[in-house]
Amino acid sequence: MTEKVISIIDQRNLQAIPPILESPAGLVTDTMNRPLRDLRISVTDRCNFRCVYCMPKAVFDKGYAFLPQTSLLSFEEITRIAKLFVAHGVEKIRLTGGEPLLRKNIEKLIAMLSVIQTISGRDLDVALTTNGALLAKKARALKDAGLKRITVSLDALDDAIFKQMNDVAFPVSDVLQGIDVAHQVGLGPIKINMVVKGGMNDQEIVPMAYHFKDTPFILRFIEYMDVGASNGWKMDEVITSYEVIQRINAHLPIEAVQANYSGETAGRWRYQDGSGEIGVISSVTQAFCHDCTRIRLSTEGKLYTCLFATSGYDLRALMRDGRSDAEISTAIAHLWRARTDRYSVLRTADTANIQQDKKKVEMSYIGG
Repeated sequence: MTEKVISIIDQRNLQAIPPILESPAGLVTDTMNRPLRDLRISVTDRCNFRCVYCMPKAVFDKGYAFLPQTSLLSFEEITRIAKLFVAHGVEKIRLTGGEPLLRKNIEKLIAMLSVIQTISGRDLDVALTTNGALLAKKARALKDAGLKRITVSLDALDDAIFKQMNDVAFPVSDVLQGIDVAHQVGLGPIKINMVVKGGMNDQEIVPMAYHFKDTPFILRFIEYMDVGASNGWKMDEVITSYEVIQRINAHLPIEAVQANYSGETAGRWRYQDGSGEIGVISSVTQAFCHDCTRIRLSTEGKLYTCLFATSGYDLRALMRDGRSDAEISTAIAHLWRARTDRYSVLRTADTANIQQDKKKVEMSYIGG
């Protein structure tokens, strides 16, 4: 069988390491004065779902060539990189995938990361995003290892629609059980992310709002976005955050709430009766590039300064070539200072005419 491969621009040289090495000062800003605060790490490119907006089965089938084990960063390599980023001011690390709970012994990595302290002496904020399929089995071990927060992807409550979305006939009841177990063991706050795709699951917006109202969970609605090239993205399948809010407000009155912190991606809304809150992530219609503090590390050690990037910068090569911490740290700082990314700003200026970029990195490879 012929293997299917989505080509990703491969830039094996990070850049020339500056001749004068520098010690991290706890703060590094890019060309738009955005500090480096959040590191998202993809620990696997594999997933047990085939969600239509991320890893459609037509592309990621039995012939798809996933990364070999030797290409993946080891837990020791990930921890080394994490410490270098923390020295530059990173305060939050989120583990993603693929599906991160498929990475064998993921709790060991969490234990290694959770003992790292920020430059201000606080515990590093370690979180994880999961589809919830393995959460009921893994929740206790994750909590014991030091995981603080989780986000669960859940695109419908109706079982038939949920199975259509994940495309592997996985029942929604198992994900809901995983969420309950995670709450019982003390993981939290737990956020629930729903990607809304028009014509497929948008009828679930209001039922989801009703279901998670009066619970400790925070439901967030995400506009179907143009990450990668494999999902066949079309603007007419985007249900805007404005429409999501209008639909919910017609049944359950809500009001806007101020952001928790600068750079928060979700717009916050609360039920007027005080029974909880929801969020909306306007990834297509409202750019939030101006205060983006996130950088992403792929499963095989490539660094991406934007979710919509077309190329990565290879940290794995530097580590395995025997480069020192000082050299890698200086290269990271130099890369961030040169960062100009504002894809969503440029895209939002002409949203109606967006064309899929065949070179953009896939979400399943870089994480959301």
